[in-house]
Amino acid sequence: MHPNAAFRRPDRALLETMIEEIGFGMVFAATPDGPRVAHVPLLWTRDGAVQFHLARGNALTKHLDGMTVLAVINGPDGYVSPRWYADQGQVPTWNYVALELEGRVRRMDSDGLLGMLEALSDLHEARVEGGEPWTMDKTPPEKLRGLLAGIVGFEMEVLAWRETLKLSQNKSADEHERVAAGLEAQGATAIAQLMRTLGS
Repeated sequence: MHPNAAFRRPDRALLETMIEEIGFGMVFAATPDGPRVAHVPLLWTRDGAVQFHLARGNALTKHLDGMTVLAVINGPDGYVSPRWYADQGQVPTWNYVALELEGRVRRMDSDGLLGMLEALSDLHEARVEGGEPWTMDKTPPEKLRGLLAGIVGFEMEVLAWRETLKLSQNKSADEHERVAAGLEAQGATAIAQLMRTLGS
């Protein structure tokens, strides 16, 4: 989390939307085997928790139940060139959006795992254009049982939210717009749009 308070935005609805829209992150834990990270789809439950699943053989799987871990969701980002400032004496920086969630993890039972997978696929299938959404009942039951046996579901109760929305809020309105235009011209349209909607 960036130390500059200008880059905080403790807007819970916005942060929850970020989890839902991005839907993917990293789970970090200090284990007896050393620090480990897993890259996972994340499902916001809307009641204070995120759910995710790991392959049974993942280095984190055997350790997570009962642990306090950190989940990180990264949003858009972009390099900020000093050439975009009126004052050329500035230095390069990076604008970005990131959310850290700290919480306690519990292992889910098989019904919870199946429910989470159905909710996750329903959420993302609704965003796929063209054709009928895929549903879990299209997978033969025997095959589905085999696939489910290879993964483990987890739920993290979120105890702390730490967000960074570094969108040039510490610059003047003119500089802010020049940076947004520079990022947009470089193809970093998502971070430029967030600068204009959230960072002014």
